[in-house]
Amino acid sequence: MRRRRLPARVPVLAVVLGAVLAVLAASPAPASSYRYWSFWDAAADGGSWSYATVGPSMARPADGSVQGFRFAVSKDAAAEAAQPRAAADFSAICGATPAAEGKKRVALVVDFGLPTDAPAGETPPQEAPRTACAQVAPEATTAEALASVAKPLRYNGAAMLCAISGYPKQGCGEPVASPAAGSDPEAAPASDSDGGPSAGLLAGLAALAALAAAGIWQSRRRNR
Repeated sequence: MRRRRLPARVPVLAVVLGAVLAVLAASPAPASSYRYWSFWDAAADGGSWSYATVGPSMARPADGSVQGFRFAVSKDAAAEAAQPRAAADFSAICGATPAAEGKKRVALVVDFGLPTDAPAGETPPQEAPRTACAQVAPEATTAEALASVAKPLRYNGAAMLCAISGYPKQGCGEPVASPAAGSDPEAAPASDSDGGPSAGLLAGLAALAALAAAGIWQSRRRNR
């Protein structure tokens, strides 16, 4: 029995289809932002903040450390998360708290964020960042130091810090379509205004369509 040969354009279309799928897979997904408490350490210069590399339940700060928390709508990335709006100044926070034997002092900054960062129906407990000097056992974690001065704390099943001093009442790191007005401008996701495909993606698809047409035309010429 004679087998029927597939038209020459079929392999061409298969290649083009694979290229289109590759372009779609390589195109970046729309940037997402989240409403969450970020965790910060005092930087080496003692006056600025650096994004913490471990969670507060794992961190064990030394005596004289400064730790910060900021509630905001921002990307889940160190370079784009909103920092606490108070300086990481141990002397200003713990200077009036004398050292005690068998204890360590940890300066804490708790920034409840802007009203525009708050979940629907809620407002930050206070506008200005709150500072406190926690005096805890030498082996205490940052979470334990925070609990000693800012209860109640709320965590989810994955041990993610969801609320400090009961704020917010609900939610935990939920995705937000876009940052609220007034949030850190550097945290705003870069996306097309209409949410549709980017110009680069459309141009790439147009080029692939042109290649497909040329391939089909050449295959038809060979089969004549």
